[in-house]
Amino acid sequence: MRGFIDECKAKCLAGEALSRAEIVSLLGVEIGSADDEYLRAAAREAAAKIAGGRGYIWCAVGMDYAPCSMNCKFCSFGEKWGIVREPRHVGQEEIFSHVRQYAENGAAYVILRTTEFYDLDRLLGFIPEIRAEIPGGYAIVLNTGELDAAAAAKAKAAGVYGVYHALRLREGTDTPFNPAERIATMKNVSASDMTLVSLVEPLGCEHTDEEIAESFLNAAACGAKICGAMARFPVEGTPFGSSPMISGPRLAHVVAALRLSGGSAVRDICVHKATHEALESGANVMVVESGAIPRDSDFSEKDWAGVDMARAREMLAAAGYEISLPPAQ
Repeated sequence: MRGFIDECKAKCLAGEALSRAEIVSLLGVEIGSADDEYLRAAAREAAAKIAGGRGYIWCAVGMDYAPCSMNCKFCSFGEKWGIVREPRHVGQEEIFSHVRQYAENGAAYVILRTTEFYDLDRLLGFIPEIRAEIPGGYAIVLNTGELDAAAAAKAKAAGVYGVYHALRLREGTDTPFNPAERIATMKNVSASDMTLVSLVEPLGCEHTDEEIAESFLNAAACGAKICGAMARFPVEGTPFGSSPMISGPRLAHVVAALRLSGGSAVRDICVHKATHEALESGANVMVVESGAIPRDSDFSEKDWAGVDMARAREMLAAAGYEISLPPAQ
């Protein structure tokens, strides 16, 4: 197996993406084994070379804490679950406060995240105000509803650097979304020359190596430059509220396999929620988030789960990364 891992690392460093069969084989390495340790070390070495030793902090502001009619089984916002009792929209001053705190502490990406049907023009209207009020080299990214080609072009013209969008695991089964529409949005983002960010998510214990590989390959095929993995967080009251989370070692293992899978086309690997183990296994992007969070049952006034900017900087530095601003497009 070590010879195979070496071959995969060599392909990655030569810029080559792995095949579906190769990705599944990496994911099939026994967690906790000596081969797993070897895989994670190989991924960390690849990250150092492909990412150039740079680490990035991804800072999301949840804009609207509101019931959503899509009722995804893992999301606390689903109106069927009755978790959101007091809807709340983040106002301009609150947005400024979050963005300023993130920008002044080294955020590479500031994400404006909304529920599916948030008005795009309203969302884009915040961007020139944020830029005028808060200087810095951070990039603005959207995480919002579906975008056709015209909407993607409008976002690009408004100064949006990138868009987070994913074909989530078991899309159309655990969600009511049409997978083809999700893929169309992802392709529209890449075609607009914005940066597509797309993680394998929400990752649970039931998802197979084949599903993980397929999710990653779909993101890469749509042109994603930042990939990675996000664990599913069980929120009481949702259909997955009593489901166990995947283990830290499993998440780090998936991260390592994905780092070696994308070659040079996928330059950065994000993990959420970040662990030291995952950052030592090839991930170089981690998340700080506040406001409306679909992984929580309440609005988060402070940075979620105890991960603030200081903690993010500390964790990335401990993994040997230099806190950096985003690369030019």
